[in-house]
Amino acid sequence: MGKFSRLLKGLRDIIYPKLCLICKQKLTVSSIGGFVCLECWAKIKKNNPPFCRRCGRQLRGSGLARNICPDCVRNSPHFDRAFSPCSYEGVIRELIQEFKYKKKDYLGQSLSRLLVEFIKEYALPMEIIEWVIPVPLHKTRMREREFNQAGVLAGHVAEEFKIKMLEDNLIRHRYTKTQTELETSDRLLNIRDSFLVKREKEIQGKNILLVDDVLTTGATSSEAASVLKRAGARIVFVLTLAN
Repeated sequence: MGKFSRLLKGLRDIIYPKLCLICKQKLTVSSIGGFVCLECWAKIKKNNPPFCRRCGRQLRGSGLARNICPDCVRNSPHFDRAFSPCSYEGVIRELIQEFKYKKKDYLGQSLSRLLVEFIKEYALPMEIIEWVIPVPLHKTRMREREFNQAGVLAGHVAEEFKIKMLEDNLIRHRYTKTQTELETSDRLLNIRDSFLVKREKEIQGKNILLVDDVLTTGATSSEAASVLKRAGARIVFVLTLAN
């Protein structure tokens, strides 16, 4: 960058200083990705063990004895195991909403660091994974958002661990209401039969990491895993930013 370019950049930063997406304070050089201050990033609530052995939520109370949460006892998900580094509240909730609904796909690189750090900290068995697959959007919603947030996250994870990403085989062929608008029982009905696998041979006998942004009730991930299992997948793990 030349002297004049640096001068122009300096003037822009003075007139239009970059602000933290969360607290709206002026960012310093040591911000995270140039969009959130270190103080706000430090407030992201992390999930800590013990984890539910199915959905990956932090266990409390009655679930501790059997290492499984009451929700997974009542409604056993179709995936083998899910993992999430964060609790879906506060700062991470705001960042995911900015990422997902406000076309800020550039946030994906920094947010995916949370996934990569979690995988390394807890030594998740990435060596057995043969495909990384993002939970797909329906083509109508893809046109609305212009990108698939799960695909952005999955791409960074696949690149970090040198695993192939498969984006065009698992598809969402039926348009559904946004899950956030529905009660738990309605989410299961809403998402049912909305996925399909186009080429089963690519899935048969494979161990798959299914990636999405959030696991709430787990209905979407469970339905996608069910379709992958019916197509012959051996193991389906789920990885999301938060639950």
